[in-house]
Amino acid sequence: MDKNKLLRMDNVGIVVESLDDAIAFFEEIGLRLEGRATVEGEWAGRVTGLGSQCVEIAMMVTPDGHSRLELSRFLTPPTISDHRTAPVNSLGYLRVMFAVEDIDEMVSRLTKHGAQLVGEVVQYKDSYRLCYIRGVEGLLIGLAEQLGKK
Repeated sequence: MDKNKLLRMDNVGIVVESLDDAIAFFEEIGLRLEGRATVEGEWAGRVTGLGSQCVEIAMMVTPDGHSRLELSRFLTPPTISDHRTAPVNSLGYLRVMFAVEDIDEMVSRLTKHGAQLVGEVVQYKDSYRLCYIRGVEGLLIGLAEQLGKK
């Protein structure tokens, strides 16, 4: 067996101001809250390089159980930068993309919860309908509906 084999991607981490609001938004998309905890102490700061820290986290899981979002709210140290309103061509974290069954229905549901379309819903060939939205706290979220496979 190859010792350097990648096993999986565990999760994508997103720092938020309100865990409750972020959990509710991602539940509306269809993720499920898998667990919630506080991570603190010097050991955690050795991983992040922040020193002693206290962070509330919530792990959200997709319906298939294969993908997760780790939502984090830093109590200490406080957050020092905000990239949420960066345009889509900015360096670094861009967006998380979710596959959905009915993109129009999902956009309609999410806009009732304050989300806004970044551009418009567009069709790529006969394959996908796609869009970007700004969701809870201005987070950039992609939605994709695969066409022809129902």
